[in-house]
Amino acid sequence: MRHIGKPLNKTIKEQENNMQPKDISGLEKTIGYSFRKKENVITALTHSSYANEHGGIKKHKCNERLEFLGDSVLQLISGEYLFRDFARRPEGELTKLRAFAVCEDALCVYAREVKLGEFLRLGKGEDATNGRERKSILADAFEAVLAAVFLDGGLDEASKIVLRFIPRQDGLEKAKDYKTTLQEVIQRNREEHIEYVLTD
Repeated sequence: MRHIGKPLNKTIKEQENNMQPKDISGLEKTIGYSFRKKENVITALTHSSYANEHGGIKKHKCNERLEFLGDSVLQLISGEYLFRDFARRPEGELTKLRAFAVCEDALCVYAREVKLGEFLRLGKGEDATNGRERKSILADAFEAVLAAVFLDGGLDEASKIVLRFIPRQDGLEKAKDYKTTLQEVIQRNREEHIEYVLTD
């Protein structure tokens, strides 16, 4: 019997694109960058829970390695921006400003601005427990997507995205590293103590 239609053996690229929860062009539009090669951005959107449910990371890469690279790219771009635009600030203050601009809470806000959660590939359990809105997942995915842009288009394209989100000078002037501020208060008031509680 003659088979009519597309060949049964789809390309890897077709298979990966069919696994997307939404058309990748929607993400490209919101971040302002069109990927020449889609493989890295697809990986950037793939959480480890999805990879584990679909044959493991040997079959489907997750975004953890790209997150690692994206963090370095983010630190470089934000550090260069602060060094240039805050020329009179000492190293300690620049470190605090960068910590404010690229902390998990900030990255989560940036991710939500581009509706990144809608494009993530999550495992069923993670998806069912509101994983698309979880701070850690969104922040990590933002770094991973940034790495995908860097690999696809270079540092200039990655910089365009980062500098869209990092607050301008007037906003960062008001920034405080709240952990450092709390520690300073505790040091002045020895009778007080501080306890950090991890929440998600």
